[in-house]
Amino acid sequence: MTIINKILKRKLLVLVLMVAIFSANAQNKRYITNHKIIATVLGEHYGIPASVILAVAAVESSGGSGAVAKVLNNHFGIVGYNNIVNHRGNKSRYKQYDNVYASYIDFCNLMTRKKFYAKLKNNDNPQLWIKAISRAGYSEQPEEWEKKILSVVKSNRL
Repeated sequence: MTIINKILKRKLLVLVLMVAIFSANAQNKRYITNHKIIATVLGEHYGIPASVILAVAAVESSGGSGAVAKVLNNHFGIVGYNNIVNHRGNKSRYKQYDNVYASYIDFCNLMTRKKFYAKLKNNDNPQLWIKAISRAGYSEQPEEWEKKILSVVKSNRL
């Protein structure tokens, strides 16, 4: 392979990655716009920043386009019961909800049962919340998860 071909291949790869990132950001922006009201209402009710609720939902549901979000109405990757069996006869480990709003409410209820909740309730600092949620075992890859959530908060000015 010539040097020119290598350079062209790298440029193409960079271009593809940039398009993918732009597409994901646009999808997250649409998702956030569509779910901002429910996150704001629940955030005020539970004392959890709406920015945290929205960012977690956007990441965990892939901007609402993930299979778990579409099929199970689960926008937070919450593990639990569902009655869906795929074409291979397997069930997902994720909880099924009647609608998206039930998923949002369950996430907020889940947060109220965490040890950190009493200390952080009504605190508007998303970084503190994200770190606490991560340290409480919400994600299987906590450091990576924190970065993703914070990135969504920052890039969407939540």
